Amino acid sequence: MKLRDMPKAELHLHLEGAAPPAFIRGLAAEKGLHLSGIFDDRGAYVFDDFWQFLKVYEAATSVLQTPADYARLVSAVLEDRAADGVVYAETFLSPDFCGGGDEGAWAEYLAAMQEAAGAAEAAGGPTLRGIVTCIRHFGPDQSRRIARCAAETAGNWLVGFGIAGDERTFALRDFAWAFDCAREAGLKLTAHAGEWDGPASVAAALDHLRPARIGHGVRAIEDAALLDRLAEAGTVLEVCPGSNIALGLYPGWRMHPVDRLRRAGVAVTLSTDDPPFFHTTLTQEYARLADAFDWEEAEFAAINRAALAAAFCDADTRTRLAPRFA
Repeated sequence: MKLRDMPKAELHLHLEGAAPPAFIRGLAAEKGLHLSGIFDDRGAYVFDDFWQFLKVYEAATSVLQTPADYARLVSAVLEDRAADGVVYAETFLSPDFCGGGDEGAWAEYLAAMQEAAGAAEAAGGPTLRGIVTCIRHFGPDQSRRIARCAAETAGNWLVGFGIAGDERTFALRDFAWAFDCAREAGLKLTAHAGEWDGPASVAAALDHLRPARIGHGVRAIEDAALLDRLAEAGTVLEVCPGSNIALGLYPGWRMHPVDRLRRAGVAVTLSTDDPPFFHTTLTQEYARLADAFDWEEAEFAAINRAALAAAFCDADTRTRLAPRFA
């Protein structure tokens, strides 16, 4: 089986971060908006480091201004996922970008995105589910508003809650209220940690937020006791190797810890994070990992089955999709 054709499940995908540059440029042109400093001469996104990446990300997102814009974005992103063999995906959404944190506006954005996702699936495309994220560098007070937006719209399509953004700002314990609110609403939890802030941030997420999954989490490799804790608890890491390498966290594929994490008994999944920003696809990730670690089809199939098991969708959706990953 070709790697592109292998059925895939992707759990760590930022919706705006998956926007093709041509889509953002075209939407900006339609609206008469001028974007400067975020594209290179070839029209690709350009940035120097993680923190400039955040600024470029927010600049690109600024052209997405209406529910209809987000519906079109969902369609474009799912078209790319289908071309990459993705059968099931979860995407991070933020009411901060979709209506400015207003609960009424957020509901309109969410309905438009859900309708677009349903239409794509009905046409044979991937199944998509949403995870609301609060933005860490927007602060704990704003996270409470975002958690309330998530809680009010939780259901079979909006299935999770998490946190993303600049790990240098605020302590994860400051977001415990937001996570408790989402948990009480029945949402499943994930948290970005262990990317830029080291293994202590993974431990802090486990201690204060109690998520089922950790976004990235790769710095856990630096703490043997933490590895044991993750393995024993069955906490799943949403690993995005190409993202880590593109942002300079690791110098190359053979130095990435994903293989060592697996051998330590930690459950890992594979995702692209913000694929056009990092000039990657999930198929390309698989090919580079196969080359770096001699992984074969059996390894990737096992990872995808683990991803489906860790997915936040309901049991009926998981049962319906399971034969695709057998």
